[in-house]
Amino acid sequence: MSAMSLPEHEFQYRQQLEDAKAFIHTRDRFLVVSHVSPDGDAIGSTLAVGQMLRQLGKSFKMINEGAVPVKFHMLPAHEQVLNYTEASQSGTKPEFDCVIAVDCADYERIGRVSEWFPNQVPLLNIDHHPTNNAFGTVNLLRENAAATAEVLYDLAVALNISWNKPLADCLYTGLLTDTGGFRYSNTTPMVFSIASELLHYGVEGNELADQLLEKLTFSHVMVLQKALAKLTFSPDRKIAWMSVNLTDVQESGADNADLEGLVNYPRNIEGVEVGLLFKQSSEQTYKVSFRSAGNADVAAIAQHFGGGGHVRAAGCTVSGTLESVVEQVLAEVRRVFS
Repeated sequence: MSAMSLPEHEFQYRQQLEDAKAFIHTRDRFLVVSHVSPDGDAIGSTLAVGQMLRQLGKSFKMINEGAVPVKFHMLPAHEQVLNYTEASQSGTKPEFDCVIAVDCADYERIGRVSEWFPNQVPLLNIDHHPTNNAFGTVNLLRENAAATAEVLYDLAVALNISWNKPLADCLYTGLLTDTGGFRYSNTTPMVFSIASELLHYGVEGNELADQLLEKLTFSHVMVLQKALAKLTFSPDRKIAWMSVNLTDVQESGADNADLEGLVNYPRNIEGVEVGLLFKQSSEQTYKVSFRSAGNADVAAIAQHFGGGGHVRAAGCTVSGTLESVVEQVLAEVRRVFS
């Protein structure tokens, strides 16, 4: 199919791939960053970009606001991802001339790492969230991609990157986690095609699935126990929610990785259309995670509060007491879902 006969969105995406290639080829000294509280797609994408830049002979540093969650420590070069919180306290600031942000739905999701960015720093924004506001100097965005890892597969092909197991492991991790083990509705034929190809490069899919989707830490089980004790339903049982406060986290010894996936418990209950998790982040601030069974656009709800995400999975931050936050969010859920 010629470029002139491509659908408009596909033509634009191919042009974005060319722009992303040019951004990388014409620059050196990169800082690669993903979103705060990184998940499998964020970490896998960060490391995958590092693999590509290394092949291209570029200078780069990888960073996140916090530490790489322990469950991703099996991925190659995970120890090279700097912890911004530690690095900023020690005064260890890497030298860089440009930024590649992966899996960040908006600029704020980069977190405090952006404090190191010079004014008007060239930034390549690579993402798959429909709510991404194209905050980059150059943007490589595909909202129908299952994961940022899928977009990076296209970029690797465009850059003529040589395939190997480390790169394949990182991209497979992003696909595996953002599709819920190839179970969510974003699991397209293209996802299976890419995953199949990655397996040819030595990915051991069963081991990654076991480590990333099946294994539970003791602290996760402890904080889950506390959250389930507060499980609440709307009168029609179509909305269900749980909450986790700072004391729950402290007593459980849980970290951000342990809180990941808790919101799926209320969503997975039969008859529930919207599942919610309210995670206290400070005395008067709650991070709200949304999951939809399919009939509610939770991205629209999250955007109402300044957040974003996907139709079936989104998040935002709301200030106030738990009672007031729950009341505000439920009112918006009912408004959108009614």
